[in-house]
Amino acid sequence: MVNSRVESTAVAVTGGSGGAVRSCAGCGGRISDRFLLFSMDRYWHTRCLKCSCCQAQLGEIGSTCFSKGGMILCRNDYIRLFGHSGACSACGQSIPASEMVMRAQGNVYHLKCFTCATCRNRLVPGDRFHYVNGTIFCEHDRPGGALLSSHLTPLQSNTLLPDQKVC
Repeated sequence: MVNSRVESTAVAVTGGSGGAVRSCAGCGGRISDRFLLFSMDRYWHTRCLKCSCCQAQLGEIGSTCFSKGGMILCRNDYIRLFGHSGACSACGQSIPASEMVMRAQGNVYHLKCFTCATCRNRLVPGDRFHYVNGTIFCEHDRPGGALLSSHLTPLQSNTLLPDQKVC
């Protein structure tokens, strides 16, 4: 399965009680802490199970983490990087972790699917485009007029302006 959602469960352990010696999957050190985390079939110090992007300690922010493409992610970064479903917003097919994607207004697209709805030309980084009612248009095919450069916003912007530039 392309998308992996892994539950991270806190396990209480008594340090130095003669139980099984556990090694941390993050740092490789011996776990002698009173509490540890068990996630992705491995044990972790609570300080070592961190989001690969924001470095948040995952045991402190919830009981769920996500794993994809060799990364361990908090929920917010998983959604930011791969969208809600890990599927292309245009074709609905899953997006492999190693594949480059295009993003617009919180949606994620295969590179081949990020095309103008009118002329079907593929948009690439640097191209100006317009996002109108959930539909992508190239600069030339924008419904209702020409592009005004003062309306351009960065791709990662949280604004809802219809004009966008692929970054």
